[in-house]
Amino acid sequence: MKITLTKPQHLISQSSKRFRVLISGRRFGKTYLAITEMMKYASKPNQKIWYVAPTLKMAKDICWSQLKEVLNQFNWIEDINETTLTITIRKTNSTISLKSADLPDTLRGTGLNFLILDEFADIDKRAWFEVLRASVSDTLGHVMMCGTPKGYGNWSYEMYLKGKQDPEWDSFQFTTLQGGMVSEKELNQARQDLDQRTFRQEFEGTFENYAGAIYYNFHPVDSVIEKHIDYAKPLHIGMDFNVNPMSCCVAQIEKDKIYIVDEIVIYSSNTDEMVQEIRDRYGTKMHITIYPDPASRQRKTSAGGRTDLSILQNGGFHVKVKNRHPAVRDRINAVNSKLKDTNGNRHIFVSKSCKTLIKGLQRQTYKEDTNIPNKEDGFDHMNDALGYMIDYIKPLVVQMPSSRPTRWTMK
Repeated sequence: MKITLTKPQHLISQSSKRFRVLISGRRFGKTYLAITEMMKYASKPNQKIWYVAPTLKMAKDICWSQLKEVLNQFNWIEDINETTLTITIRKTNSTISLKSADLPDTLRGTGLNFLILDEFADIDKRAWFEVLRASVSDTLGHVMMCGTPKGYGNWSYEMYLKGKQDPEWDSFQFTTLQGGMVSEKELNQARQDLDQRTFRQEFEGTFENYAGAIYYNFHPVDSVIEKHIDYAKPLHIGMDFNVNPMSCCVAQIEKDKIYIVDEIVIYSSNTDEMVQEIRDRYGTKMHITIYPDPASRQRKTSAGGRTDLSILQNGGFHVKVKNRHPAVRDRINAVNSKLKDTNGNRHIFVSKSCKTLIKGLQRQTYKEDTNIPNKEDGFDHMNDALGYMIDYIKPLVVQMPSSRPTRWTMK
């Protein structure tokens, strides 16, 4: 089998170092590279290969379908276990398994020949240092860590530096454009849509300092205005279902500007009460679109088996909700990019009356030395409500080619 790689992918693949770290912009092609690397090791007899992502859902969404497609193309599959996400390779008896890092203790006790940590900046570093590092010790197994960067405070930066200093390690850093999967035209559009720091991190693969405030593009003067509801125009409401409190941020849209004109906070409440409050506050004649937490699709025993989604729809609202949760990072980036884009233009403005949202945008921070939002102070609920709405209306999307280039040929 002959594998065709881009020049950056080939450079990484040809490295003879036992430990490799790849920091790249989004859509660089790291999943394709990861699959080719797993196949390279699986072509040898009795190899045990793991692909580990932050969660099992991420592992399936990112890699599983594409891995099966490629292996099927060359008739490599002897057996597939959809429950354990394990594939046995024909002729070599090697196995490729997809794993989750969110329960590190379940990863103990296995000698691995090759290990991939994907989106490793989102993996708790203890999973590597306390569990997975030992899994390649007796076999002298090889490791590849890959993902987009998460700032200087994240352990991914520590591993990247190790690749520059330790003779057993190698580090690589590439932009999205160097990956060859996204056009320069699309990246220029993304540059217009995003703020500078987010663009550099997500598409240029640079480490940015994200310590401190999460919504760093919110400004208590420039972002805050005097704005009242125009009852002749539709309302757009982002909604978070936390019981204490349930939170809604209420917006109106004028061209490319989003004005947060009101907010609703109800403690010890439920969705039925929130529906009634919205109707009492704005009447029944206004066109109202609600953008709830995607968890609204789940049935709730406390609501008689109904879903929050059905309650909102039966309340007469137009409801727009994604099929699954957006990554927290994407929600935050979407909001930051609309608070101020790379050209310094602001697209989100908050009315002075929305004191809860203003306080949340000013005060919510990351947990110390992490990129995990701090939820202990209660500033997250209204911020999440805003995020669900912005992520639906103005999501961060990079258009991919309509069809993946054919890179697999038989030799």
